Amino acid sequence: MIWNGEKMKLEFVNKARAKAFINFYEKRYLTDPLKRNSMSGLLKNLVNGKSEMCRSAYLEPVMVEDEGKILMIALLTHVDRIPDFLQIAFFEADYKEDRAFKLILDRAYALAKERGASKITGSLNVHVNYGLGFLASDFDKPQGFGTMHNPEFYNELFSENGFEAIELLSFKKDLGELEEVFKPRMMERLNRRYSIRSLDYKHLERDAHLYTSINNEAFQNHAFYYPRKAAEDLELFQDFKPLLRAENLLFAYKGKEAVGFMLWYPDFHELMKPGETIGIKTVIRNKLLARRVRTVKIVEMGVLPQEMKNGAVLALINKVFELTKGKYSQFESGWVLQSNTDSKMLGVKLADSSFKKYKAYTKDVT
Repeated sequence: MIWNGEKMKLEFVNKARAKAFINFYEKRYLTDPLKRNSMSGLLKNLVNGKSEMCRSAYLEPVMVEDEGKILMIALLTHVDRIPDFLQIAFFEADYKEDRAFKLILDRAYALAKERGASKITGSLNVHVNYGLGFLASDFDKPQGFGTMHNPEFYNELFSENGFEAIELLSFKKDLGELEEVFKPRMMERLNRRYSIRSLDYKHLERDAHLYTSINNEAFQNHAFYYPRKAAEDLELFQDFKPLLRAENLLFAYKGKEAVGFMLWYPDFHELMKPGETIGIKTVIRNKLLARRVRTVKIVEMGVLPQEMKNGAVLALINKVFELTKGKYSQFESGWVLQSNTDSKMLGVKLADSSFKKYKAYTKDVT
């Protein structure tokens, strides 16, 4: 099926055209020396109906062509657990082309109406665990693992078409400068209150369920978040199992109750060469050349609301720094909502100032 718009056309991607869709996505990451291709595997599974997310999401891959050349792609997504939002997910473009974007946007409007959604989002890639936030600063710096990297015009296309920007930021810090943050007496007190254990790969299904459960309670009021299913998180951990060590997922306990978790890992992009896709080469280098990685990514931390002010966060962070001390030179956080005062202030305390900025977008279409 084709929607026409002057010389350009919006194509609804079928199985025969799925490869061209994926190839266009991958080309953005395989030809830019600042980027690394670590998410196309997930996108393939979504487009080909092989991901757990396909069980509860309407997924419509579309691409804009001009005389046979693909200019722009998106995965229009509507998830039953976040019914108010129609997502323009996995958006990629060759260059700023307003007419091409208008074709995608018009289809998003129509689909939102069909599906009963009241808002359209930009930069949310199906779930926050898969990606949120277009890069909005430091376009000349390499892409960190787990965060987006895009040209500045992605932000322009959304902002110039009436989308409201929601600001996010990350933090970066020299690990050697964190000694004074964790006072020995304070940590002794927190270590008596909380115990920390690593992921148990022998019981991966159990721990994936625990991770999901804490996530859903800790982030129930978080912008863009919607409840996950354990099978979805299990799939994600299984996909990255060759790279992740047990210590990369930590659980905090108060007595026998799990009250929080932290997901962290080395920046695997530092092991990848330009033009590579994450895969067996990355796994081998992670085993043989792990010492070459200088950056630790503190990706996600979820703590039950009643423990947020009681030190569980610091106990988890301190454990990561114990594990990484002397092995890495700096840490970088995942994105934090600008409006999330507690997380932002913790970042400021640990890192002094913010690092990269990101923007997510929403637009009311009712």
